[in-house]
Amino acid sequence: MIRQADPDVVVIGGGPAGATTAALIAERGSAVVLFERERFPRYHIGESLIPETFWVLERLGILPHLRGGRFVEKHSVQFVSDQGKLSAPFYFADYKDHESSRTWQVNRAEFDRMMLDNARSKGVEVHEAVRVLEVLFENGRAVGVRVADGSGGQRIVRCRVVVDAAGQSTLIQDRLGLRRWDPDLKKAAIWTYWRGAVREKGRDAGATLVLQTEGKKGWFWYIPLADNVTSVGVVADHDHLFDGRAARDPAVIYAAEVGCCPGLVPRLAGAERIEPFRIAKEYSYRSRQVAGDGWVLVGDALGFLDPLYSSGVLLALKSGALAADAISAALERGDTSAAALGPWGPRYLAGMDRMRKLVCAFYEGLNFGQLVRRHEDAKPLITDILIGDIFKEEIDGLWPLLAERDEADPLPAATGI
Repeated sequence: MIRQADPDVVVIGGGPAGATTAALIAERGSAVVLFERERFPRYHIGESLIPETFWVLERLGILPHLRGGRFVEKHSVQFVSDQGKLSAPFYFADYKDHESSRTWQVNRAEFDRMMLDNARSKGVEVHEAVRVLEVLFENGRAVGVRVADGSGGQRIVRCRVVVDAAGQSTLIQDRLGLRRWDPDLKKAAIWTYWRGAVREKGRDAGATLVLQTEGKKGWFWYIPLADNVTSVGVVADHDHLFDGRAARDPAVIYAAEVGCCPGLVPRLAGAERIEPFRIAKEYSYRSRQVAGDGWVLVGDALGFLDPLYSSGVLLALKSGALAADAISAALERGDTSAAALGPWGPRYLAGMDRMRKLVCAFYEGLNFGQLVRRHEDAKPLITDILIGDIFKEEIDGLWPLLAERDEADPLPAATGI
C-alpha cells in the first residue's frame, strides 16, 4: 500500500450530499479529497427538486447552470385521488413570490455531474471509479480510509474528518450498527420512463403529480423531464406489490397497478416505454447518530425518507451544507469530536420528522383538498412542507389538524452526535 499526502477531510461519495459538503468545506480553505466509486455521469433516481433547494444551490453557485440548462421548470405539485379527481394545484409562487418558487425536474445523471464538477472548481480533489473499502478507526475515532482504484491497487488516506456520503450503501452506519429501518414505511417502488405521455400546458407542464391507486393502496409519481420523457413509478406496501401475485415480474405488477390508477391510465395512452423497470424495496431508514469522533453522515448515508414529497435532494443538500459548516468550524478550532461535528443534528432531524409525519398522514388517508377546505388557514403550512421549508417550529401547528393516530413516534429520537 502507498500513502498520499493527508487531506483535512475525506468525503466518500460524489452525489449531491457529498459534492455539497466537499465544495463548501473546500471554499473555507481546507484540503478535501472525494472518492466516488462510479464514473459520472451515472443513472440515479430522485429527479424532482423542491423549492427550498434554491438556497443551497444559490450558495454553491449552481443556479446559473440550472437557469441556462435544459431541465424542465417546476412550478407546482398536484394530487390526484384514487377516483381520478384532481386537487387544485399547489402553486409555489402563489404562496411565496420569490425566484425560489421556480424549481426544476432534473435528469440526475446531468445534475449530479454538474454538482461534482462544481466541487472540483472549488478545489476539491475528486477521484472517480475509486472504491472506499473501509473507514479506518483508531481508539473509536475515524482516522482515514482504505481505497482501491480501478487497477487493483490499494492505498490508505488519513485525514482529520471522514464524511460518509456513500448513499444507501453507507459504510459507517452499517459498520457501527446505527441503521434503524422505519417500521411504518415498509414500502417498495417500481418505476420506468415513458416518451410521449400527456403533458399539461403553460406553468403546469412541469408539475409533479401524485396519483393514488384504487382503494388508496399505493400511489404513482409522475415527473415530466426533458426530451418529452416522463418518470412514472408506483409506491406501495412491499407486501401489496410483491406478495400473493401470480407473477412477480415487475412489468406485470406495474401494468396491474397502472390499471388500478384512474388518473394515470389516460396520461399513458399512446406513450412509449423507453427504459427497463427498476425496483427499490424497504428503503426508509435513519441512523441513530449524525456524527461521531472524526466522522459525519450526510444525505442517504444518514437516512432516507419515502419519496412522496420529493424531499431526497433537499435533504442531501441541507445535510451537506449544515455538516460542512460544522466541520469547517471544528477544523478551525482543532476539535473534531462528536460534539463539535454534530450540533446541527437535532434541527435537521426535526425537519426530517416533520416531512415524515406528512408522509404517514398521506398513507393514513389524508385528503389535501378536504383539509384545505376545512382549514383554509392551514394551506400556508401545508405549502411550507411541500416546498421543503421544514426546518422551523411553526410547521408543528399543522399536526393537530391532521387527525393522526395517537401514538408515540416509533422511531426513537436520534441524537445530533
